[in-house]
Amino acid sequence: MTNSLPAMDRSHTARVSRSGDTCAQNLCVANFYKNKTVFITGATGFMGKVLMEKLLRSCPGIKKCYTLVRPKKNQTPQERMESVIKSKLYDKLRESMPDLRERIVAVCGDILEPHLGLSSEDEAMVVADTNVVFHSAATVKFDEELKLSIQMNVLGVRRMIELSRKMTNLEALVHVSTAYANCDKMSVKEMVYEPPLHPNKIIDAVEWMDKDSIQALTSKLIGSRPNTYTYTKAMAEYLLVEEGVGLPIAIVRPSIVGASWEEPMPGWVDNMNGPTGLLAAIGKGLLFVMHGNVGCTADVIPVDTATNAMIAVAWYTAVERPKDVLVYNCTSGQINRLTWGTWQASLKEIFLNYPYHNIARVPNPQFTLNIFWRDTVWFFYQLMPAYIMDFYLRITGQKPMFVRIQDRLSKAVTTLEYFTSNEWHFHNDNIFMLLSKMSEEDKRTFCFDPRNIDWKKYMLNYCLGVKQFVLKEDMAELPQARRALLRLQRIQILLKVITGVVIWRLLVKRVPVFHSLWNLLLSWVLFLFVKVPHVARSS
Repeated sequence: MTNSLPAMDRSHTARVSRSGDTCAQNLCVANFYKNKTVFITGATGFMGKVLMEKLLRSCPGIKKCYTLVRPKKNQTPQERMESVIKSKLYDKLRESMPDLRERIVAVCGDILEPHLGLSSEDEAMVVADTNVVFHSAATVKFDEELKLSIQMNVLGVRRMIELSRKMTNLEALVHVSTAYANCDKMSVKEMVYEPPLHPNKIIDAVEWMDKDSIQALTSKLIGSRPNTYTYTKAMAEYLLVEEGVGLPIAIVRPSIVGASWEEPMPGWVDNMNGPTGLLAAIGKGLLFVMHGNVGCTADVIPVDTATNAMIAVAWYTAVERPKDVLVYNCTSGQINRLTWGTWQASLKEIFLNYPYHNIARVPNPQFTLNIFWRDTVWFFYQLMPAYIMDFYLRITGQKPMFVRIQDRLSKAVTTLEYFTSNEWHFHNDNIFMLLSKMSEEDKRTFCFDPRNIDWKKYMLNYCLGVKQFVLKEDMAELPQARRALLRLQRIQILLKVITGVVIWRLLVKRVPVFHSLWNLLLSWVLFLFVKVPHVARSS
């Protein structure tokens, strides 16, 4: 395939903007958003919730936030947004902004539908009013079926472009991708790479091929990429640039998005995706071992850091109007490095000091590159105990659940092990360029500089956030959890001693070598406690 996007590989200095250094430092970020209307897709998702809260709290002059929301589980879009507004995340905002509910307008739609599923009335309203678009709606399941992943992550982008072209007042369209869209490359620049297959071809294929046929071809299509998520996100970037010519587009690529660093509260998280699910499983004593390299970078980025970057990127795109689509690798690995080894050590310390309630066993996470060791530990420390616990539940008339949990955990861990076992170098030139264009006040208000993150403190807040916001555990009951952990530690020590004695005795009886060693050990003990005292008395 010939490269139809020659401008995308230019040097940073050649593509920053039309106006050089005339970036409006006189127009701060909050003032830019004054009387502006933003349109957000994915507003009920993890990043979307944080983005909207931050926009309204730090840019109080915003006129309106239109949110694309589909009906779900007998809830209307308005009811779904109301549940978001009532969440703990919005506690501060509800107090400071009495007209909050009037500022947020839930629009019924679906990125899987033509025209995003908007009614003609809603489309006319959105098209007439919108100034800034944040497109973050996507399937984040790594192992999603390719057909659905293409429909959501690629076709959804095309529909967003079509709608944006109708917006007469559009100043910026920020697309949320992922730093791992090009994980088949170990060094990832802030540019859009040409995919191995043109998006139009795969879109045409999914329209006429049945699900089973596509599923059979999936591994061949995605090639060296580990999953359909990274494959379709790369496709979406290319489609966005090719079909969005003339639109004020920017692409933000966060790495592994974790709990909040500071805003609106430290450690806020509300789902079990990605590392959060691992923390919950480790803290509960359900996960002990993963395939991973303790020396590799754990490129985690707090959700508030990523959303602050998105807000600033939209500001810069609208004010400076760069000639080309700028890509921003919103990552931490090359700026403030955290390794999986540090992650492992931190979790051991944290979970022994701040244990979760009703833990199955003492938390002790390990990353290993030895597949045989990982499978052995998994079988003896996770799967076997799960069967034993389920057997106990059955004989006591309860519903078994531990084997099912381990099966689900195994699938989740397998999808993440590619990222814990490899390392990438993400270039961050545009991130630093953006920081250089911001005032000191804006850098503090919309902080997305990873150098400010204290990883030890962040990890503690993250684990406590999972405890409070995801597992819904009361911090006031921490003393009881600590007592339960102490009892469990004593029980495990006792079981290890008993197991060791039993194994040793069996080996002594059945294996001549161990029998000889046992006799030698006894002879040493007799020598120490009989001969030595006798010699001492004689002298």
